[in-house]
Amino acid sequence: MKRKGFAVYAGIREYHEILNLQRRVHSARRNNTIPDIVFFLEHYPCITIGAEGNRDHILAGSELLRCLGIDVYETDRGGDVTYHGPGQLVCYPIIDLRNYGCDVLAYARALEEMVIRTIRTFGIPSGRRKNRPGVWVGENRKIAAQGISVAGWITMHGISLNVSPAMQHYSMIIPCGLTDSSVTSMEECLGQAIGMSRVIDEMSYNFTRLFDLDLDEIREENIPCIFDYA
Repeated sequence: MKRKGFAVYAGIREYHEILNLQRRVHSARRNNTIPDIVFFLEHYPCITIGAEGNRDHILAGSELLRCLGIDVYETDRGGDVTYHGPGQLVCYPIIDLRNYGCDVLAYARALEEMVIRTIRTFGIPSGRRKNRPGVWVGENRKIAAQGISVAGWITMHGISLNVSPAMQHYSMIIPCGLTDSSVTSMEECLGQAIGMSRVIDEMSYNFTRLFDLDLDEIREENIPCIFDYA
């Protein structure tokens, strides 16, 4: 029988707000007071620097970023520098890896597979590159970036898929510190706009299949109501 979990569709949110929410939910999941929870959302424009990040990979000056309303955050996910913004779908699972073999690498590959299956439905072939996390279209166009963290076998952060973000914003960074590759989106690959809700539905479906998890939708404001989970 499938395990039960919850899906939260959180809309477009500030990065620091969702980071704080993740931390609270992560703590509750470590204490086993809530089940697995998966967040699907978009962020307002920002640049994040991961645990292995290099601030020199931000090419735009602070004044330009301020004028454009793009905030910069240092965070505890894996990886280097990346961009988030509206039109990019982010999936943040907070799940207990003890239910999945305590295998962090297998978990990371499963998130990539979730994206690969999702965009295949829309007619976009993609795959992986050796020693380069994320999902790639062709040899050197990255369509999904990954950065995770695991503490007490509970996951945080996750993977982001470019559906139709402002691609010009990527010129302000060296994405993931890679100088020999470029970034793309579903809209660029298909030459047409894709509704975000369609992509969310497909990604959510593929998550449930890959993790054998039955996700019930819950409103964010109702999360405290399930903290008595046992």
